[in-house]
Amino acid sequence: MARSVLGLDIGSHSIKVMELKEGKGGSWKLLKFGLHKLPAEAIVDGAIMNSAAVVEGIRDLVARHKIKTRDVAASIAGHSVIIKKITLPAMSEDELSESIQWEAEQYIPFSINDVNIDTQVLSRNDESGQMDVLLVAAKKEIIQEYSAVVAEAGLKPLVMDVDGFTLENAFDLRGDAESGETVALVNIGASLININILSNGITAFNRDINMGGNQFTEEIQKQLNVSYEEAEALKLGGNISSTQSTTEAIVPQEVGSILRSTSEAVAVEIQRSIDFYLATASGTTLNRLVLSGGTAKVSGLKDALESTLNTKVEMSDPFRNITFNPKEFDPDYLSDLAPMAVVVTGLAMRRLGDKPA
Repeated sequence: MARSVLGLDIGSHSIKVMELKEGKGGSWKLLKFGLHKLPAEAIVDGAIMNSAAVVEGIRDLVARHKIKTRDVAASIAGHSVIIKKITLPAMSEDELSESIQWEAEQYIPFSINDVNIDTQVLSRNDESGQMDVLLVAAKKEIIQEYSAVVAEAGLKPLVMDVDGFTLENAFDLRGDAESGETVALVNIGASLININILSNGITAFNRDINMGGNQFTEEIQKQLNVSYEEAEALKLGGNISSTQSTTEAIVPQEVGSILRSTSEAVAVEIQRSIDFYLATASGTTLNRLVLSGGTAKVSGLKDALESTLNTKVEMSDPFRNITFNPKEFDPDYLSDLAPMAVVVTGLAMRRLGDKPA
């Protein structure tokens, strides 16, 4: 059995770690799980702006949870990552490796010398003599940034994945995929939305959108004239301290109205991406959307997505099919953090030498 790795999800709001033990028959057991909140703007648009805070956060998690594993699977996302589904003449894996540099140039808006490229053959058509290939290109600079903070924290960055693909790993863990269905996996973080559309179990479309939970916080902050911290608390359904002078002016209905209008704006952006895919995949309809990320639980967002997309929306719970010792992990704590644990679960399921899902 391939050696396990420590899943490390470095998000713009928090760092998550997870270690899983793979058992027989595809079963998984939770060994380690933890979260460390990052200061505001430590990471902006996927770029690490405050590496010291990130390194400190990783070290804190490793020490606090007594983590012994040093091999890490991390992931990147955003405008530094390009994912394209392309059609090429049928060829062997070796031939693809030799020719992909030349093929990739027409699909990538960066210099080919500035990116790392990976491919995965999705399907082959013997009749047409062609094959569908998933092309992934990531800027070397962003990979080096993330690898550097992992190494500085005393760990070994051995696997670098893409956020969108980790959603697929975690989705497979659910075990409820139906043949022929089209599913949109949507992860809404603080500053980025990852969309991975699966058609019959295979990635057919992948896109990142530069918006997320910060939009909700900023709207509350702006419209209600409160601090960022107070706006964060209100966004998540909490109350700000009664000692604050701003409290008297805040009416719950005002917060609800802001959350609804922002949810609708986010839903429309997601709909645009999904509609773009559906327009290129004739005869395809969206069967359901699986929602995850720290922003997924914002009041009204799930309803806005269901209404805008006219499809079933399910909340993702990666812990549903992972066993754990309730004496070591509080079930309520895991349930509360489940939506934001999807990327790190997908990373913790990676094994050295395997290909992304």
